[in-house]
Amino acid sequence: MPAPANTESLSGVLERIIFFNEENNYTIAELRPSDGTEKVTITGQLGGVQCGETLRIQGSWTKHPTHGPQFKLSSFKSELPASIYGIRKYLGSGLVKGVSKGLAERIVDRFGDDTLRIISEESAKLQEVSGIGKQRARSIKEAWDEQVVQRELFIFGQTYGLTPALCLRMYKQFGPEATQVLRNEPYRAAREVQGVGFKTADKIAINTGIPNDSPQRIDAGIEFVLQELQDDGHTAFPQEDLGVLASEKLEADLSIVQAGIDRLLASKALRATEATSGHAYLQLPYNFFAEEKIALAIKRLKDTESALPPIKRDIAVDWAEEKAGFQFGDSQKDAIKGSLAHKVFILTGGPGTGKTTILRAVVSILKAKKAKILLAAPTGRAAQRLAESTGAYAQTIHRLLKFDPSEGGFVMNENKPLSADVVIVDEASMLDARLAAALFSAIPSRAHLILVGDVDQLPSVGAGNVLKDLIASRKIRYVTLDVVFRQKKFSSIVHYAHAINRGEVSLPTALEDVRQLDPQKDFQFVAASDQADAAQKVAQVFDSFIRGELCLDPIADAQTLAPMHKGLAGVGNLNATLQETLNKRREAMPFGQLKFKVGDKVIQTRNNYDKNVFNGDIGIVTAIDGSNGLLDVDFDGTEATYDRSEMIDLQLAYAVSIHKSQGSEYPVVVIPLLKAHFMMLQRNLIYTAVTRGKKKIVIVGETAAYAMAVRNSDAKSRCTLLQEFLK
Repeated sequence: MPAPANTESLSGVLERIIFFNEENNYTIAELRPSDGTEKVTITGQLGGVQCGETLRIQGSWTKHPTHGPQFKLSSFKSELPASIYGIRKYLGSGLVKGVSKGLAERIVDRFGDDTLRIISEESAKLQEVSGIGKQRARSIKEAWDEQVVQRELFIFGQTYGLTPALCLRMYKQFGPEATQVLRNEPYRAAREVQGVGFKTADKIAINTGIPNDSPQRIDAGIEFVLQELQDDGHTAFPQEDLGVLASEKLEADLSIVQAGIDRLLASKALRATEATSGHAYLQLPYNFFAEEKIALAIKRLKDTESALPPIKRDIAVDWAEEKAGFQFGDSQKDAIKGSLAHKVFILTGGPGTGKTTILRAVVSILKAKKAKILLAAPTGRAAQRLAESTGAYAQTIHRLLKFDPSEGGFVMNENKPLSADVVIVDEASMLDARLAAALFSAIPSRAHLILVGDVDQLPSVGAGNVLKDLIASRKIRYVTLDVVFRQKKFSSIVHYAHAINRGEVSLPTALEDVRQLDPQKDFQFVAASDQADAAQKVAQVFDSFIRGELCLDPIADAQTLAPMHKGLAGVGNLNATLQETLNKRREAMPFGQLKFKVGDKVIQTRNNYDKNVFNGDIGIVTAIDGSNGLLDVDFDGTEATYDRSEMIDLQLAYAVSIHKSQGSEYPVVVIPLLKAHFMMLQRNLIYTAVTRGKKKIVIVGETAAYAMAVRNSDAKSRCTLLQEFLK
């Protein structure tokens, strides 16, 4: 295709990168033209390049209203610097580990325009430069070789939209072979490196000549479809439906997809289970083994005699009642007795129904009997609340099971079980299949397992529906608490939470102005006309009401919970707005579309066992080292340092999704709720959000959106096989 008439060429040394967006490689930079003319500003997608490189770019001139003439590039080719000036710039940029700016100057002074060849081919000669010995020369050569490989990977990856941070993650996984893996086995890269994805692998495969109906594409595509279903919470899917769905997504003939399913079953990359309904279901192996392990662990616990000494349960309840100083309800007494009587027991109920009272009583009785109790919850905040309510030590499930990064698994397992007579797990609705399998397998056979949770909340973020499946199976004893005991103490929040659960649409009078909010009331609604108005009013609630009227720390004591990520009233934009409102610091580290500042509230978005931080953990940025691309975060006492390749796992957390808030409670919760969120407006979503607030709830939005959410009880069902395994 001929180039447009106004396309021009430009060549020169990349002088300075002014701005770089990690997500789409959009760059603003300065170029020193080879013809010696004045530096020019260039803009466009320019991933994987470094200062000092020689760029040959195609594009056209534009005029920015503020910054003047700019060259907008349409394509570019990067070459290692050839001029002494470019080599000095390139080598002195800190790109090669161990080579400071001063050392770069001395190396270039000695070898001139032959510097890069010397480092690459005759690195021993570096010892001719003062300050470089044999060991340092070797380390510079190794760092140079690593940089050459990474540069090749960046240039290849940026063609397909891979960010430098993602390329670094690939390099960590595959080392010097990373580019070859991406070029020759793109579906392997998608399978083994989080963030690459099947669609990116598909683009690479098409461009490198891998046929559309090739077995490696079809097999990877089937697994990709199952992974997408897993992201929606399913651990299994009917075999017939999976074939049709994969055929549509891969745009491949159904017979070709069915042949792929057969191959994956033969290689055990997929597992098939015949359900009692007569239908066959397919699972990824780890989901199959997870649900199977849960069922086996439950059976083992139920079939083994208890380690607890004999307990006269009626007397124990009377003793706990006297210790508590008030009379228990009948359902509470039944729950305490059930917890002590049955090897596996479930306690479920909404806010204010006495779950905490029962837990405190059970722990007191067990302590009096000298039983060894372990208390755990899926998140750090939930574990902290459990410890406060029972007066006993509690920890996260991950810390209880002691993950060992070198082994790639938990230290505590079926071969090395926990030392306990009773294991109590709070916020059990958050348990996904894989975490539940790891935990249940590690419980010793003679121990009791008590699960506590609210089945009306959102299901786990991870795949599975463990708590609901266990109850629905009728294989486990459970008590559902439905009498509200906490009505007077938390009248409005508890009242509205239970009204939501009953499908009753009732709200306090909508306020038109944030200044009308009453510090004495615990459940209030502020009207907003649209998303932009809602975002502005959320910021005002934090600034004038929470920080001003309530005199609370708006970062530590309050949390925005949004139904969706996108839109002006979504998590992304609310974070930018609240960061601007609550953290006035000027210095920031750009990372893609985000800017991190010291004092920012951030959330970890995936488990990182090396750092001992987990998906959903919230922390505060304590330090930024912009020159070395490092950022320190304090997660409730756990310090973690991130380099640029790892920052992809961090997001701002002034606002988080309602899903991410599970297991947490906050003194003040602010919820934007609009009809624009219609895709997510479900009863269990708004119920979960409202039950996160301890002292104050402020909803900002449209009353019609609240009504839509409360009336919509059709939560998406999850396809799981745990009940089948329990049979």
